[in-house]
Amino acid sequence: MKQIVKPIKDSWVLSEVQKSLLEKETTGRRNYTIFQVGKSTLLRVSDVLSLKKSDVFDENGRVKRNAYIIDKKTKKHNVLYLKPVERDLNDYFDWLKDQQLYNRKKKIYRSSNFNGNVLTSPWLFPSIRHAERHIDGKAYWKIMNEVGKELNIDYLGTHTMRKTGAYRVYQQTNHNIGLVMKLLNHSSEEMTLAYLGLDQDTREQILDTIDFG
Repeated sequence: MKQIVKPIKDSWVLSEVQKSLLEKETTGRRNYTIFQVGKSTLLRVSDVLSLKKSDVFDENGRVKRNAYIIDKKTKKHNVLYLKPVERDLNDYFDWLKDQQLYNRKKKIYRSSNFNGNVLTSPWLFPSIRHAERHIDGKAYWKIMNEVGKELNIDYLGTHTMRKTGAYRVYQQTNHNIGLVMKLLNHSSEEMTLAYLGLDQDTREQILDTIDFG
């Protein structure tokens, strides 16, 4: 049976998922930051994981205001606004520097753009074992699946972060579906409502307001 991935609608549940991701030994900060970036930019997981350090950090290690990418699936140009996730990216950058300091032999997180060092991994979210590659979607699905099992949540997957970010924008902008559609790079409002699982919910909410006599 195909898993149905849903947005996290409850803020307490969201906090528990974030906590679970962050507390994982060795890779917790990376896994948490992937989730935060995906939730704040509404990118597909494949686009989040293929980000490079140079996409989000300038030569001084500061978070850029915008990142410019081309969506892998749609081939559309996409401008990412990074301020909502700036603090998390700054914390992650500090964590990367610590990894450089304590894992000199592996040189997993090094990048030639920083401090004149000759670094081996240009990826923002490198694989721990194979620094020349970024972590892939299958590996991140396993991470989210483990969190789901730990918290007894059966709807977590690689689309969770994107759907959760979209849902929060939808709720906190007084149901501005046009904005959410634009952020998701969708071609129709119907597609966006279906993606969020809100088409049926929306119809029922409207019907709740009708006086049928």
